[in-house]
Amino acid sequence: MKLTTRGHYSVKALLDLSLQVDGTPVSVKAIASRQDLPAPYLEKLLIELRQAGIVRSIRGARGGYQLARSPAEISVGEIFEAVGETVEPLPRHEPASSHAEDWVTLSLWRQLHRKLHEALHGVSLADLYYDARSWQAAQGEETNFVI
Repeated sequence: MKLTTRGHYSVKALLDLSLQVDGTPVSVKAIASRQDLPAPYLEKLLIELRQAGIVRSIRGARGGYQLARSPAEISVGEIFEAVGETVEPLPRHEPASSHAEDWVTLSLWRQLHRKLHEALHGVSLADLYYDARSWQAAQGEETNFVI
């Protein structure tokens, strides 16, 4: 699996939103500035995340985006799926029945795919938030939260 900018930027943006403990909406511009992301691209990702029910948008002068659920209820797998990130093995093929070693290899890749899928859906945005905070504390950083 290769993590593309779509998945990486989406996780960064949602981690940024997870800092808003009072649920205050955050503008795309503010997220983009803090995380050093291109705002137009981020806007497109946030629209996809809104359509998936992960974030909600608030209109108006004090509008922006906020998480639609608690960070503990949002999995990395769900984030990736919302923006079209895939962990599907490539390419799809069925080995010849006469090649047992190819079937063993195919079985191994299917098992690895299943485990990766389970792992991504088992890690929540809250888990990543606490991991990032722990790393920052170990580095001596207090408030900087650029992922």
